[in-house]
Amino acid sequence: MIDQSIYQFNVQKLNGEEVNLSSYKNKVLLIVNTASQCGFTPQLKDLEKLRLEFEGQDFEILAFPSNDFGGQEPLEGKSIGKFCQINFGVHFPVFSKLKVKGRDAHPLFKFLGNKKQNGHVQSSPWWNFHKYLVDRNGEVIDFFYPFTKPSSGRLKKQIEKLLAAGQEPVKAW
Repeated sequence: MIDQSIYQFNVQKLNGEEVNLSSYKNKVLLIVNTASQCGFTPQLKDLEKLRLEFEGQDFEILAFPSNDFGGQEPLEGKSIGKFCQINFGVHFPVFSKLKVKGRDAHPLFKFLGNKKQNGHVQSSPWWNFHKYLVDRNGEVIDFFYPFTKPSSGRLKKQIEKLLAAGQEPVKAW
């Protein structure tokens, strides 16, 4: 059987340390490809607001910088993290820059955008700030185009639905 969860993938932190995505088990995730020089870059601030809105509810945002679209991520390594923190107050994980489209795309992004691999979604990034929503089991549930703001009601409702689905009912006896 094909593993249809993101937990099969390793990614790198900005300091070069490798992380297996299984460390995010039982969390609802929003995975976003980012860039520091894009017209959508102000969404970093909105993503941080979204993180704060769902803080303490097993929700995480994972940012993956990419230079695939218009050369809009010229920064490297820790300077990407500093840019995000200083300019937009980002406190969610920002990983090492990687490719998100084409033959050389990181296996995670090949998986996220290919329904034959993930079982649910067919949508490869066509620009920066393409968003994937992942449930507590590591399965890709939905995607949102770059022009969908993190404050979008549709996005927030999907997150709330996935968070609620993981809660155990409280017994009244």
